Amino acid sequence: MADHRGGRFLRDVADAYAKRFYALDGNQTIVSAASSQKSSVVLLHQQTSEDVLHEDYRAACYHRPNVSGRLSLLLQPSQGVWLSVNLYRDRRHGHFHQNEIALIEAYAPLIAQAAGHHYTLCGQIQTGIPQLMLTRVRGICPDLSRRELDVLCGVLEGRTAQEIGELMGIKPSSVVTYQKRAYRRLGISSQRQLFALCLAPGRN
Repeated sequence: MADHRGGRFLRDVADAYAKRFYALDGNQTIVSAASSQKSSVVLLHQQTSEDVLHEDYRAACYHRPNVSGRLSLLLQPSQGVWLSVNLYRDRRHGHFHQNEIALIEAYAPLIAQAAGHHYTLCGQIQTGIPQLMLTRVRGICPDLSRRELDVLCGVLEGRTAQEIGELMGIKPSSVVTYQKRAYRRLGISSQRQLFALCLAPGRN
């Protein structure tokens, strides 16, 4: 991280990002567009503070922690799971230079392989039961949209519509809309039926 204050300050920045600005991140657009590509593809995405049009997002995640830009290596270690390895640039040093970007791009396969191994060893354990159930849901209905899956993940984690909305950067009413739409696609009408569907024997 570009800012050296660390501790509580950076945790607050991370919390603000997760609750309010995650959906505005340029990485989300890249991931959505790349969902049909092979999982072995590693994508490099640069986002500068000037690229962030949302004033509150730019202030909270770039100006306050003294970040001028971010380079993200995006990889997909398994179906439906994306990892982002983020490198941040301190504002005092300006933006990433082209030779630095080229160097990171050259090492991207190695970094991606290390991140993938880390996910295999640790990430899947941390992902837990909700993500495993979500994988089943995705197998039952591959046509579910990214937003619908995100909402269902929140439901499976026991979150309220308000909490899910904060994480996704949308209104609680929109969460309910996505939830109902996903339920219709799955042929169910309640959270209880969602859990029953996920836990039913013989599902992949």
